[in-house]
Amino acid sequence: MSHIATGDGGPPPVTVLLVEDDEVIRRSVAMALERYGYRVSTAGDGLTGLELFRAGGHDLLLLDVMLPGLDGIGLCRRIRETSMDPILMMSARGDDLDVISGLEAGADDYVVKPVDTAVLVARIRSLLRRATYPPATSSRATYSPAIYPPVTYSPDAYSPVTYSPAGASADPAAPAAAGSAGPQPGPRHHHGARLRFGDLAIDTGGLEVFLAGEPIALAPTELRLLLEFAAHPGIVLDRETLLRDVWDYDWDGDTRVVDLCVQRLRKKIGAGRIETVRGFGYKLRR
Repeated sequence: MSHIATGDGGPPPVTVLLVEDDEVIRRSVAMALERYGYRVSTAGDGLTGLELFRAGGHDLLLLDVMLPGLDGIGLCRRIRETSMDPILMMSARGDDLDVISGLEAGADDYVVKPVDTAVLVARIRSLLRRATYPPATSSRATYSPAIYPPVTYSPDAYSPVTYSPAGASADPAAPAAAGSAGPQPGPRHHHGARLRFGDLAIDTGGLEVFLAGEPIALAPTELRLLLEFAAHPGIVLDRETLLRDVWDYDWDGDTRVVDLCVQRLRKKIGAGRIETVRGFGYKLRR
């Protein structure tokens, strides 16, 4: 689903807030995005970027890591205090430390400069598609761009998710399919089931996660990743599959983003719950 402006009567153009201190890069990226039909607001430092963000009207934020005044990591944290708008970080080096810091601050994805325009646009489109079903795991989060209203998690077009996986126990109150002996094909959205993996509980209707009865806050991508694992407990999912089904990449992306997101998810739900299968990928322990 594209939201690029198509002329009179078409959807409004997507508005991107670009915060980049290098004037040459800032202008070239803005011009490239505008050629694809995006509306771009720009800032040359973190504090100005924060002011523009607070003024509202942006659908996605593109932040450089190294910024004067308030750096990109700090800006990302400030934005995440009030908003779940998609954030794409730009790193000059692509060092793991930069990537980890950006993702842990709340960014959804990252690119390494210099970045090919087609790759950048593909990442932006992927983030905007994923933003059509943002999880509501935090009462502090607000997400209300008019053209991307919050909806119930139902990724029919994105990932082969079922919400009755073998190995997970569903809440007794959840309806069971007649004659069902296990997971069945069909609609991928489940209304109100609660899956349990030991002391980990996932409310697939309310999009909430509980550990030992206590709610835990997951970033949108972390929740999507956990839902994908929960849909296939005990099954090894390789990084390329996760990139396609969680990050919505239909091209070769950097699989490091998968590894880093798994690391962050392990810190929140327990290190031993997601197992690394060396040379293949990851699986959720039953």
